[in-house]
Amino acid sequence: METCFEVKNLNLYYGEKQALKNLNLTIGRNRVMALIGPSGCGKSTFLRCLNRMNDLIENCTISGEIDLAGQNIYDPKMNVVDLRTRVGMVFQKPNPFPMSIFDNVAYGPRCQGIRDKKVLSQIVERSLKAAALYEEVSDRLHDSAMGLSGGQQQRLCIARAIAMEPEVILMDEPTSALDPIATSKIEELIEELKKTYTIVIVTHSMQQASRVSDDTAFFLLGEIVEVDETRNIFSQPKDKRTEDYITGRFG
Repeated sequence: METCFEVKNLNLYYGEKQALKNLNLTIGRNRVMALIGPSGCGKSTFLRCLNRMNDLIENCTISGEIDLAGQNIYDPKMNVVDLRTRVGMVFQKPNPFPMSIFDNVAYGPRCQGIRDKKVLSQIVERSLKAAALYEEVSDRLHDSAMGLSGGQQQRLCIARAIAMEPEVILMDEPTSALDPIATSKIEELIEELKKTYTIVIVTHSMQQASRVSDDTAFFLLGEIVEVDETRNIFSQPKDKRTEDYITGRFG
């Protein structure tokens, strides 16, 4: 397995409170890693460490190392804007910009200095197709993105991330606000996207984790209790706490 992220002795504090405790984890390239565990156990906090979103939080201190393709992303020489281009993020609630569908997807490339209309059109079309949305919106690219359904808005946000040509897409409970049909479309999309990208997804749904991921890490109280291939986690977990969680005894 080719390595994408290597996490070494990662600790995170909010002020005096320790939220992540000595995490060690390998995330494979072109695989889907699911992060599971009860609310408040550190899953989303860890996800935000992977593209340094926690830098924006006051009193947040981090020690340890996260290597992306062999480079420590917490090295002072690391360009954070470059990192967030390489590691895209899709949030729990769809957050399209209040502009057209086309402009939502073209926003990032334009910020990178791409002005050629033909090139932008190609990027938008390619990204929307990769997000399985193009067929539904091709005749209204210049309409407001706010008129899309929730599921379409979430796929638009995925297209917006794809337009930056990242190596990794982080997803923080991307289907929790969606109905079952929209959820199913996003899950099918994840299966397709992992051919090109590494995906790390936080999910509260055991069923979703078992359906979409190759590997699963179980978080509890800021620690990783167990990490393994998903089929092993769900069929023969090594830790009693993992078994108790996935069988619904707590959480």
